[in-house]
Amino acid sequence: MVVVTALVAALAWISYRLVHTGQFEGRRWEQFQYTAVQEQLFDGLLNTLKAAGIAAVLATAYGVVFASARISDHAWLRVPASAVVELFRATPMLILMFFFYYGSLQYDLGLSPMWAVVLGLTLYNGSVLAEIFRAGIAAVPRGQREAANAIGLRKTQVVQLILLPQAVRAMLPAIVSQLVVLLKDTALGFIITYNELLYVGRQMGSRLEFGFPYLPTYMVIAVVYIGLCAMFTVLAHRLESQGRRQHKSSVPMSAEAPVPARAHAPAGRR
Repeated sequence: MVVVTALVAALAWISYRLVHTGQFEGRRWEQFQYTAVQEQLFDGLLNTLKAAGIAAVLATAYGVVFASARISDHAWLRVPASAVVELFRATPMLILMFFFYYGSLQYDLGLSPMWAVVLGLTLYNGSVLAEIFRAGIAAVPRGQREAANAIGLRKTQVVQLILLPQAVRAMLPAIVSQLVVLLKDTALGFIITYNELLYVGRQMGSRLEFGFPYLPTYMVIAVVYIGLCAMFTVLAHRLESQGRRQHKSSVPMSAEAPVPARAHAPAGRR
């Protein structure tokens, strides 16, 4: 109760300060009624989704490959893969983006700001996903592995056909949470001039004719990000529920199997 009261009081104080400083004045919100401004916001949103979509696909593939390598029986494959994953997990994502962006400028590699963002997101989030996949595979009951080996499957087949599908189903909430983090981290691209949603918002907030509406603009952008993350969360819950239903339907109902009648033993001599 104390925490709720403190939270309500903090929100009331913040709202009072916003009203007191004129953040809800019509002038500061006027620009959002213009079609050109709406198109600018939409273009920024498309660029955000474009970078996030490409990075999500690459990071997932990266995670699957390096998770498989980390559980390999061969040390020459397992040790380098573990070193790469731990290296990029420990490196701040912004440094990775700087590395690709400024490295491309210095050595004339021709990488656009979008690809600097995508590669930074891929390496960091792919390394995190690799650890999620590895933990999910390790959590699959050992009997599944032994049964697959018993029918003659190779190690790669066991991972791809038996362990990885079960691990993905079990780790789906963690995977989606990491992809949501990836989506939000595209906002770091504004530092290297990638024309994503936050970069567009900074340009819109610096307009003198509307009274430098930084806070109103960032409020709108925050609502967009919250809506996108909520959509991903709802989609994850639906996929998880669907996977759970399919898993239950694939398991035979032993309780419904007919119970065999007990055979009557022949009467013996007393």
